Amino acid sequence: MMCKQYSMKVYPDGKGREVYRNIEICGNNTLDQLCGIIMYAFDFLDEHLYEFCMNNRAYSENAYQSCPEYDEPSTDITLDEVGLSKGQKFTLHYDFGDDWMFRITVMKISEVQEESEPRIVKSKGEIQQYPEIDDSLFY
Repeated sequence: MMCKQYSMKVYPDGKGREVYRNIEICGNNTLDQLCGIIMYAFDFLDEHLYEFCMNNRAYSENAYQSCPEYDEPSTDITLDEVGLSKGQKFTLHYDFGDDWMFRITVMKISEVQEESEPRIVKSKGEIQQYPEIDDSLFY
């Protein structure tokens, strides 16, 4: 059975070309699973609310929510259902306290023979989810 595989480049806002991850994920995976592999790729704890902003603006109308209220679109939707296209850019807005913004670009969409687990294919640079507190400030 053929399925779509999305190749995406993901980088934290403000880091330019210094820090990014290239990931591959099949179209039958959900936005929740996409968030999971992004958190794993950047070594973040996955413990906060998030939204995928399809027009790159935080708190926009055009977003999928991890904890939807009323009739808001939910992140429990497959990538195929979202209808991503090559070259499309969208944003993962993670942790509404710290406001992490991960910019995502769909680099390529391929047909593959069989489904595979989401995976990281390239990794550059590091970021800290919770930068260490400088103890010297307290002495």
